[in-house]
Amino acid sequence: MEGTRVLFEWHRDWRDAGARAGFSLHSHTCFSREPLDFIPRCAEACPWIEPFLRRYEARYRRACGRSLDYAGAWWTPPLGPREALRVERKQIEGLGLRAEVSITDHDSIEAPLRLRLLSEGRDTPLSTEWTVPWKGAVFHLGIHNLPPDRAGALFSLMADYTAQPHAAAVGDILRELAAEPSVLVVFNHPFWDEKGAGANFHAAMAEQFLVRYKPWVHALELNGLRPWKENCRTMGLASRYGLPCVSGGDRHGCEPNALINLSDAENFGEFVREIREKRTSCVLVMKQYREPMALRILSAIGDVMRDQTEHSHGWVKWSDRVFYRTAEGEAAPLSSVFAGGKEPSLIRLFVWLSRFAGHEGVRFALRRLLPEAEEVA
Repeated sequence: MEGTRVLFEWHRDWRDAGARAGFSLHSHTCFSREPLDFIPRCAEACPWIEPFLRRYEARYRRACGRSLDYAGAWWTPPLGPREALRVERKQIEGLGLRAEVSITDHDSIEAPLRLRLLSEGRDTPLSTEWTVPWKGAVFHLGIHNLPPDRAGALFSLMADYTAQPHAAAVGDILRELAAEPSVLVVFNHPFWDEKGAGANFHAAMAEQFLVRYKPWVHALELNGLRPWKENCRTMGLASRYGLPCVSGGDRHGCEPNALINLSDAENFGEFVREIREKRTSCVLVMKQYREPMALRILSAIGDVMRDQTEHSHGWVKWSDRVFYRTAEGEAAPLSSVFAGGKEPSLIRLFVWLSRFAGHEGVRFALRRLLPEAEEVA
């Protein structure tokens, strides 16, 4: 893992690194569309959930005359761009560091474009998480700091590929991105098999992808929402191919990124040069990463299910932030299908449990019940 240091917030010697800035990479706002196609796979693995799900699917077919299309439904994270920027900055500035934040919504640059209109966000890099279907697998690349004068054109190239994948085009797009000296290309969570293609198949495809496109990939990501063992595999992969690792918190809820980068860089452009040219990176693992992963996921679900009274789009209830395609192909919020605004009993129970799990007293009890966090060393 060439030129990469991994430090831990709970070991005070991280301050010996002498960094002046903290860089938050890879986080999401309400402009990310998070697919719901994982639900059937989860139901199959949970026998006590599957009967309820099948019952609601049958009810939907009777009412709408068609099956539920999970691939055509999605949810959006609860924080708007300004709120997400403040959450990340607050954590970094609390460490006594200058904060730099790169927001990477799925296949969108809308959040940083809006932030750049505000005085507090005028230096926000134009970044995105590019979805790359490739030979039966799906990868995600963090594309950070697009040049403002070419951001629209470069983003269109990526969006066109995602909509109509053609493997031969990936190299051309990556070559054009990497030709911009300000751009940082990061292979995010390379071992995460998001679509359930099979862990071995996905890992093999990820390595093939890296072998083919390594000249235009600048770093691999250590991910704040993936297990430590998986991040160790990523470090091994980076070491084999002589690439640095950078942080990627992957925040979707209200908890700030669990991994950040430390640097002396004065701005995001200088940070990119550190990674691309010097191949040096210093990753700081924050204390929340030591929490049991199940507890952190429960907490994130609680963030999603809670009301957001100051939401950027006025989507206060969780069901305002979940969308599906109507028979006419229009996007509609899930709240529009609940008669009289009343949610089905099973959903009401899930919402209550999700919110209940977010209370600090409950979190304290769950820390005792859930398995110990993996050793990070």
